[in-house]
Amino acid sequence: MNKYNPQKHHRRSIRLQGYDYSQEGLYFITICCQDRTHLFGEIVDGKMILNSYGEIAQKEWQNTSAIRDNVVLYDFVVMPNHFHSILKITFQKGNNEIGKFQSPSQTVGAIIRGYKIATIKKIKDFILFSERANISTGELQFAPTAPTEKIKELDFKIWQRNYYEHIIRNEEAYERISDYIRDNPKRWNEDKFYGI
Repeated sequence: MNKYNPQKHHRRSIRLQGYDYSQEGLYFITICCQDRTHLFGEIVDGKMILNSYGEIAQKEWQNTSAIRDNVVLYDFVVMPNHFHSILKITFQKGNNEIGKFQSPSQTVGAIIRGYKIATIKKIKDFILFSERANISTGELQFAPTAPTEKIKELDFKIWQRNYYEHIIRNEEAYERISDYIRDNPKRWNEDKFYGI
């Protein structure tokens, strides 16, 4: 294993310096699959056709507002190798006293982290369940001595390490971003993630 090298392993934050990402507001979020791999389905005639992984990614995002009482979801789209959404934090939770410890669990970053963890778990559970179903239906006649292809699939990474966010500051920006999200499948051939 390589030792940590600050020259080589330094990651510059892409967050707005000093901004409180737990405060009320609208945020445009983009999360990409690891290596921009097409995991969630395909675009057919300008429409996103979700596969099983894509359905999990969509369902888990919809679940976000169900488990967080201060989050409202607006437009979102699961694309073959990335995900766009507008989310709103409706009120700030936690201790707001300056100088006091505050858990980062109510920030945009925490919301994204929770979503990523949930989708990873559900997709890997789906893979294991599918493998067990194949074994129980007799598709595999003997106990495998080596990991099957499905089990090997558990070794892949689903999401890239970070995410992109943009603070939506006015109605005009909201409308522009909302249109972009809704039209993303129709403009897939022009998308910067298309050829990757």
